Amino acid sequence: MAKTKVAIIGSGNIGTDLMIKIMRLSDTLEMGAFVGIDPDSDGLKRAERLGVPITADGVEGLIDMPGFSQIGIVFDATSAGAHRHHDALLREHGKRVIDLTPAAIGPYTIPPVNGDANLDAANVNMVTCGGQATIPIVAAVNRVAKVHYGEIVASIASKSAGPGTRANIDEFTETTSQAIVEVGGATRGKAIIVLNPAEPPLIMRNTVYCLCDDGDRDAIRQSIEDMVSEVQAYVPGYRLKQAVQFEAIGGNQPLRIPEMADTGRTEFTGLKVSVFLEVEGAAHYLPAYAGNLDIMTSAALKTAEKIAQRMAA
Repeated sequence: MAKTKVAIIGSGNIGTDLMIKIMRLSDTLEMGAFVGIDPDSDGLKRAERLGVPITADGVEGLIDMPGFSQIGIVFDATSAGAHRHHDALLREHGKRVIDLTPAAIGPYTIPPVNGDANLDAANVNMVTCGGQATIPIVAAVNRVAKVHYGEIVASIASKSAGPGTRANIDEFTETTSQAIVEVGGATRGKAIIVLNPAEPPLIMRNTVYCLCDDGDRDAIRQSIEDMVSEVQAYVPGYRLKQAVQFEAIGGNQPLRIPEMADTGRTEFTGLKVSVFLEVEGAAHYLPAYAGNLDIMTSAALKTAEKIAQRMAA
């Protein structure tokens, strides 16, 4: 099968890491263009050295490139605000778009949870790095015992958070919280991101709390471990940091959940499941502590390869 040509908009950390992954790992995709707005960015210079066609004139520059008509899929690794403009222009030209920003124009996509559901969508949203790391766990618990409230905390090294990430903190929390519900299956969700300034930089860590119906703890644990194995198939550095923890909530001390006030259920009795994860990056562009980059670009790559196979069928 001939490779599908792709373009990446965004010459920062995420876009550059994704470009290197495509060139090193993909038998399905081929770099057709790398797009930025800063001609002096390291990403554009690296792409040029690698022989990838580049433009520093943004999405308009991409559209004017001689090979634009041959591009089948466009990745957007810029910002939520910029993506809305990019998506509108790219749709006019019939391009399939994979959104690595929290703009959430298209359906949320988490490969091991609903990766096959949105392959025909014009635009798919990869949620956030924290969402890619934690929502599979919420879904794994929910398929055994109904999750009424899911809360995630994603801690990433400050050095791995570029200007795009920093400009989208509010969108990160909103998009991830909503995806915990829509994809993870929780009744309510909450997301928190921490930019850790520690030196030397610490590896990405994620904590997932699920308040669910009481159920078979062995079955919940097995479901989580199975899901971790599915994620590891495309993110080898994804792993449980310690054993899954369970705590019975009930009796005379129910847990109050203000976030569920609109459901009429603010006092919870049941089971609290706590899962602690870490994500070590493959160090294709940034060091291994930047697991937040690795899981995001790996998920986008896996999704694009499935879309390309679907387009070729």
